[in-house]
Amino acid sequence: QVQLVESGGRLVQAGGSLRLSCAASERTFSSYRMGWFRRAPGKEREFVATISGTGGSSDYAGSVKGRFTVVRDNAKNTMYLQMNSLKPEDTAVYYCAASYSALAGLTVYDYRYWGRGTQVTVSS
Repeated sequence: QVQLVESGGRLVQAGGSLRLSCAASERTFSSYRMGWFRRAPGKEREFVATISGTGGSSDYAGSVKGRFTVVRDNAKNTMYLQMNSLKPEDTAVYYCAASYSALAGLTVYDYRYWGRGTQVTVSS
């Protein structure tokens, strides 16, 4: 059982930056593909970013590409999401997820373990 805890969410003005963290309990953290998802009010949970176990490859949703960067520190069992040029439409609860499969990690179905989320609110 992998336990994931997100942190770093808060209220920020449009154009600002935030860094979210996802701390994992799993000692074999580097074996897991990790992902970030978000759920805005009244919407389905949507893919934001994913990163491979080694951190050597990543992928992003089109809406965040060029503004968000996902990285991981396997020595600290932690993944990060650096969010720049934030927009009001980025307002959502952000979740991190872990997958022990070889799937691409682009959908919620690719992940087995989930954190409880952290709220990001971007004011205009």
